[in-house]
Amino acid sequence: MPELPEVETVKRTLSEFIIGRSIMAVTVHKASVIKIPEAEEFAALVTGRTFDSVERRGKYLLLNLSGGYLMVVHLRMTGRLVYIRAEEPVKKHTHVIFHLDNGYELRFTDQRRFGCIWVVAKEERDKISGLCSLGPEPLGVEFTRVLLGEALHGRQTKIKAFLLNQKIIAGIGNIYADEVLFASGIHPERRAGSLNEEEIKRLYIAIRDVLSTAVQHRGTSFSDYVDGRGEKGSHQFHLCVYQQVGKECHRCGSKIIRTKVGSRSSYHCPECQK
Repeated sequence: MPELPEVETVKRTLSEFIIGRSIMAVTVHKASVIKIPEAEEFAALVTGRTFDSVERRGKYLLLNLSGGYLMVVHLRMTGRLVYIRAEEPVKKHTHVIFHLDNGYELRFTDQRRFGCIWVVAKEERDKISGLCSLGPEPLGVEFTRVLLGEALHGRQTKIKAFLLNQKIIAGIGNIYADEVLFASGIHPERRAGSLNEEEIKRLYIAIRDVLSTAVQHRGTSFSDYVDGRGEKGSHQFHLCVYQQVGKECHRCGSKIIRTKVGSRSSYHCPECQK
């Protein structure tokens, strides 16, 4: 699933190409991906509007449209939003095509069909489930070590689940939760509220460093994720523990192992993360 670094990379690449471009027409092949409004109304509502800006909130893409409207896209597991020439063949699982005014198209594809698109007036963004309950941006100025410590205080949940909770911190998923915990030397099954001040400091630094580095590498591509131009990221070549079962830890040489934390696979070093 695209997480903060991947969605941030899509945001940045699309910003280069679609800001100022107008939507001339919309083709909807799979109406179920349109959550608000109904697909026919959706197409009529966005046709003729211009992309004013592209933002990100957690794992959500926010495309601001002229006339005070907001298009929100959640890529979920396998979603892609790609800017491409209209002449290019339309791939399987392409569910929505935005025909732009310059001979290009913005295509939403999603093999698993978990992705969602909404269009609302900007003042009605609270209609979008999950968007308005997000916690702070971990790379934003509002996310401080003090704030993290307050959120951890008294929590009995496991630290891996804590990091995945979008209401606490926005944008972290399975990949970066594992990488953050390795970087901070914390076992994924530790109780969140049991961390001492030194561990909280390490965790805070790791969250910001791991996510910032992944953004620099333009995200992690395994099978589905590509940026707004259809290009893969390179952070998969820099992962320390995620999907590295059996490989040697670059710190201590122990073999990386996989366990289950809740219903999620979790990867860690048994020596560095006791």
